[in-house]
Amino acid sequence: MRRNILITGASSGLGEEMARQFAAKGHPLALTARREDRLKALQAELTTAHPGLTVLIRRLDVNDHDAVFETFRSIDAELPLDRIIVNAGIGKGAPLGTGRFDANLVTAQTNFTAVLAQAEAALELFRARNAGHLVFISSVAALRGMPKSVTTYAATKAAVATLAEGLQVELLGKPIKVSTIFPGYIRTELNEHVARTPLIVDTVPGVRAMVAAIEAEKTKAFVPPWPWVPMARILKYAPLPLLKRMI
Repeated sequence: MRRNILITGASSGLGEEMARQFAAKGHPLALTARREDRLKALQAELTTAHPGLTVLIRRLDVNDHDAVFETFRSIDAELPLDRIIVNAGIGKGAPLGTGRFDANLVTAQTNFTAVLAQAEAALELFRARNAGHLVFISSVAALRGMPKSVTTYAATKAAVATLAEGLQVELLGKPIKVSTIFPGYIRTELNEHVARTPLIVDTVPGVRAMVAAIEAEKTKAFVPPWPWVPMARILKYAPLPLLKRMI
């Protein structure tokens, strides 16, 4: 089934590659991000590769909450949305108490408060028609507290997962579906400086697993399934000394 899909944070990384893979499946797209030049380049790429495919773009800073609502409504008026993927986020952060509250604050605002605004805007549309698929991109970092520069990031991703689960409980058995995707280490621009490890996968296969889970409308999915399904169990229950050695 062809679905009209909105992806936030689509100018790079996971969002950009999701756009490519959903376009290849024939889904009409609406793509938002702060960097309009990159959105225009992606739009040109996708419409050249898939003639006739609808690809709308809108510049959007998700920390401008009024703009989130206005943008979602205007896109929906032009391309009635079946699926909204709340993907926009950042990986900034610093160990707490080291004088970088600014970095941790913007991470918290972008990765959770802005996610709340996107969820509100999406569900405003979906509740009105009693249909839709809302997808949250969390992280395996959500499973446990993480140290140093990842502490705030992990906390925000845990908050996203809890927000999503609350909606899943509320909407259980109803036409509006909610999915939480927990990507493992997938190489993107944000982490290209990280040394290659046995657990990191390249962008295309990593996102392929994400897209498959989203298309299946899974409630929760750790992706890629190997090694992140078994790793998630280990991370969740590892005692703190073991957890510290693992991460």
